[in-house]
Amino acid sequence: MTAAAALFAHELRLAFRSGGEMAQGLVFFLLALSLFPLGVGPGPATLERIGVGLIWVLALFAVTLTLERLYAEDARDGTLDLYGVSGLSFEVVALVKAASHWLTSGLLLVLFSPLICLLLGLPAEAYTAVPVVLLLGTPTLTLIGGIGAALLVQSRRGGLLLALIVLPLEIPVLIFGVSAIEGWVSGLGASAQLSILGAMLLGALALGPFATAAALRLALE
Repeated sequence: MTAAAALFAHELRLAFRSGGEMAQGLVFFLLALSLFPLGVGPGPATLERIGVGLIWVLALFAVTLTLERLYAEDARDGTLDLYGVSGLSFEVVALVKAASHWLTSGLLLVLFSPLICLLLGLPAEAYTAVPVVLLLGTPTLTLIGGIGAALLVQSRRGGLLLALIVLPLEIPVLIFGVSAIEGWVSGLGASAQLSILGAMLLGALALGPFATAAALRLALE
């Protein structure tokens, strides 16, 4: 536990030291969101109709965008080899890496999501629904993406391949995330969708670190 806590603190220090990289996903999210009305028109009815789906699609891409370097630097400077002989299991490394990544990327999207709802003119109910649903969904995106990042840790074109591998696996999170917000805002209820998102998160927490660890061990062979 001490080694895991030290690794977690180290990852957070690195993230805050390179603040530009930490905010990369959020900057992409905000820039894409600000440009989108120029293509579809700034009409409030149009933005309200597509706003929920737009938020989730951009959140998915923003999280994926920041995953490429999750293990690449460690592989390049030999840190992955040190993990292998340090006694700290790769499963714990994967979980700590995912937690630190989410805190410095996915959590930022959750915190800024009420502002996004305001910019898109979404109903008042969305100011609560969007952060809650993103809070459930974005950790799952990080855990799934971590598997892809570990598989491609030695690849020179990891960004494109990572998107091709990870995005199809993350589509169910996107579908139920959008459905949960729309059900919440419309008053139809979102308990079923939230339960499914919660089950996806628990499944990703249970299986993701083991799959990521297996991919990291394969990369070291």
